[in-house]
Amino acid sequence: MFPERLAKGYRSFIDGRFASERARYQELAGLGQKPSIMVMGCVDSRVSPEVIFDAAPGEILVARNVANLVPRYEPGGGQHGASAALEFAVRALRVEHIIVLGHALCGGIRAFAMETAPLSESDFIGKWMSQIAPAAEAIGPMGAEGEEAYLRKLEFASVELSLQNLMTFPFVRAAVEKGELKLHGAYFGVASGKLLVRDEVTGAFEPVEG
Repeated sequence: MFPERLAKGYRSFIDGRFASERARYQELAGLGQKPSIMVMGCVDSRVSPEVIFDAAPGEILVARNVANLVPRYEPGGGQHGASAALEFAVRALRVEHIIVLGHALCGGIRAFAMETAPLSESDFIGKWMSQIAPAAEAIGPMGAEGEEAYLRKLEFASVELSLQNLMTFPFVRAAVEKGELKLHGAYFGVASGKLLVRDEVTGAFEPVEG
């Protein structure tokens, strides 16, 4: 049976937001989508980009995976969900901004750092999270700062790594170099609600004034 919570939410949506924004939905249906912003986010249910940025329908393109990772460009075998989403955003929709949105209390980051036992024999999470090994190497081993401070550093470092990986995609690099695309790093505090944005010059994550 379909979850009643979702059915109830849908009824509220139809009577509320859809009714008030019907014209916008009809325009999007007729003309297609043309978002100027793409967000690479995490599957964490507490970190919804559309909610955080109070986005209207059709305003931002969102791709989500475990720990908001962007893999390096790799055209060879296998399935490439994140890469396909990037290709669609940059080549088809020609977005002007890509934001890698990291967040506090990321389970994927913790699983990697704490070497958590696999949830299954296939260990899809472990294999996926192995991509952040360069970020972990960059910040070094956990020191006197303690576990939580170390995890926060690794969360920031993984956003930095994903920004570097974006530039390994030829079509992303070409768009950036032409001035047609800008890349951004951001970080959301789940408990505080604070948004930090990476300074392009210093690399520091600075708060957005509320």
